[in-house]
Amino acid sequence: MARLLTAALEVAGWWVVLAGLWLVLIQTVDTLECAVGAGAALLAAYGGRAARRAAVRR
Repeated sequence: MARLLTAALEVAGWWVVLAGLWLVLIQTVDTLECAVGAGAALLAAYGGRAARRAAVRR
């Protein structure tokens, strides 16, 4: 259970940082742009977690 919570918190942390970066870099903020940014940030957050885990295992 603790591993699941740790993984969720790590993905959430990545998501917050990446979604914030997305919002800073776009010019106009509307609903569709926020939805696309949130989805892209979630995918990138999973990728960031996977990359960190791969680097730690070596």
